[in-house]
Amino acid sequence: MKILGISGGTKNGHNDAMCKEALMGAKEAGAEVEFIRLMDLDIKHCTGCTACVQTLMSGKGNMCVLKDDFDWLLDKMLDADGIVVALPIFEKGVPGIFQTITDRFGPRMDRGNNVIAAKIAEEKGGKAPDPRILKDKVISYMGIGGSDWTTKFQCTAAMQALTPMWKVINNETFPWSSGIIIEDERVARVHQIGVNIANAAKDISNASYKGEEGVCPHCHSRNFFLDRESTHAICELCGIEGDIKIVDGKVKFEFPKEQLEHAHDTLSGKFKHGDDIGKTISTIADMKKTDKYKQRLESYKNFITGIMPEK
Repeated sequence: MKILGISGGTKNGHNDAMCKEALMGAKEAGAEVEFIRLMDLDIKHCTGCTACVQTLMSGKGNMCVLKDDFDWLLDKMLDADGIVVALPIFEKGVPGIFQTITDRFGPRMDRGNNVIAAKIAEEKGGKAPDPRILKDKVISYMGIGGSDWTTKFQCTAAMQALTPMWKVINNETFPWSSGIIIEDERVARVHQIGVNIANAAKDISNASYKGEEGVCPHCHSRNFFLDRESTHAICELCGIEGDIKIVDGKVKFEFPKEQLEHAHDTLSGKFKHGDDIGKTISTIADMKKTDKYKQRLESYKNFITGIMPEK
């Protein structure tokens, strides 16, 4: 059983310390542990070139055109049974480097895409994606914040687990945590998060969420996109649509059961999303053949060019 710890903070800072505290808990629970600092790696931004999707859906395997440390990091993540991530909270959410990792996961790591790609490769005699991508995994997130500006972290962190359908065990924020290293109660909680991820990795098929209950009963998110003229709401994480209600003085999110088939972290929801993407790609391909598109694009190209600093 392997548990990988990933820290997104400064060297030997609070994030490193809390990540290692969680790994201590995991090791006590019987896990083999490894530790990675994101700031030690060269991770380039996704350019949106869609080469990963084109390669996947043509049965040629799973790849990215960017050459950096991301594939090494991905290999370590795929090789682990469980992952615990400790991140500083920037502007209420995850830091940019982790958002970049989420972007790089994107369609390349989407479980639905990889299920479809594996079938295409089998039918065409091509290269199947790495089978580890289709393996169940558990992951926990910890946000270490310097104030109470923490309200986007849990949603933006768990977006990374949504694409490969990894099971989130803990997803917690620690606001006002400048002194967390010497706060025994919080250190004990972090230690327990490490124990939880190791125990979950022992029996992933029966693993369950161990964090504080959220508002969305499906994914435990507290972030919603609200309709200003009704009670209609969309969970910003899993995408389920329903209604916000006040029951016994508490906020409740209620939705019809059939919405689970559309959830972004279910295979059925991913297949529906895949169909939508297919329609979009077809629409764009047809549009690019028209004279109107070609003329308008050319006018934008000729209007102005980007400036760059002198070297």
